[in-house]
Amino acid sequence: MTINCNGRLIDLSEPKIMGILNTTPDSFYDGGSNQSINLILEKVEKHLSEGANILDIGGYSTKPGAEAISEQEEIDRTAPIIETIIKNHPELIISIDTFRGNVAREAVKAGAAIINDVSGWELDENMFAAITDLKIPYILMHMKGTPQTMQKNAEYKDVTLEVNEYFAKKIAQLKAAKINDIILDPGFGFAKTLEQNYELFSKMEALGFGDFPLLVGVSRKSMIYKLFDTTPQEALNGTSVLNMVALQKGTKILRVHDVKAAKETLQIYNALQGKY
Repeated sequence: MTINCNGRLIDLSEPKIMGILNTTPDSFYDGGSNQSINLILEKVEKHLSEGANILDIGGYSTKPGAEAISEQEEIDRTAPIIETIIKNHPELIISIDTFRGNVAREAVKAGAAIINDVSGWELDENMFAAITDLKIPYILMHMKGTPQTMQKNAEYKDVTLEVNEYFAKKIAQLKAAKINDIILDPGFGFAKTLEQNYELFSKMEALGFGDFPLLVGVSRKSMIYKLFDTTPQEALNGTSVLNMVALQKGTKILRVHDVKAAKETLQIYNALQGKY
């Protein structure tokens, strides 16, 4: 199971770790902490030294109720940073976390090699054209509504079935456009209640019928800290527990804030498989 990132084949038969790098002032966990280029480069070095295989860079907060920003502001927050990081680390695989087609294009021009879209091209009419033109790996996530309204849309008869139906429809469109490198993200925390998140998590190996690599992003999310009535800052242990279960269910990419903890989780998982 491989994906082609600008001519480089990334083998997903061995799970990979995607480190999160937010350039927003209002991210739910690390907002505002990565604003200067020096701090960003320090965070990049830290993620890489701790074992990140991919960096996911986002300039638009998608937490529930997040403030909307202009397309140009999102480009200004991401493209120059991607260009600077690639100059320092030309072999690094970067994904752009955006739902806007023009932002994706500018990020790829700057050096990004994966598009990570929370919206399944539902929020920007330019995104599908960007996906088909750029022909790079695409992370298809499930969400209903917008980041501002999604928690009002958490209504399902069967959340796993409906997420799978959503994926099936979108995958058919991507395949018709000759997009072959498709990664599925169940969208934990996006338009789902606490109970729906855990129901979907428990059955996620059925998503995509096992034909596509899964990405799981539960890092410090409310499905963890609300269970314990705590905060994102106290959700690392729960994150590691869910990441281990995700790996046991076949997940190929863990999207995390805390790379060192995820790497240790992966090492324990590998040891359980007899791989040291």
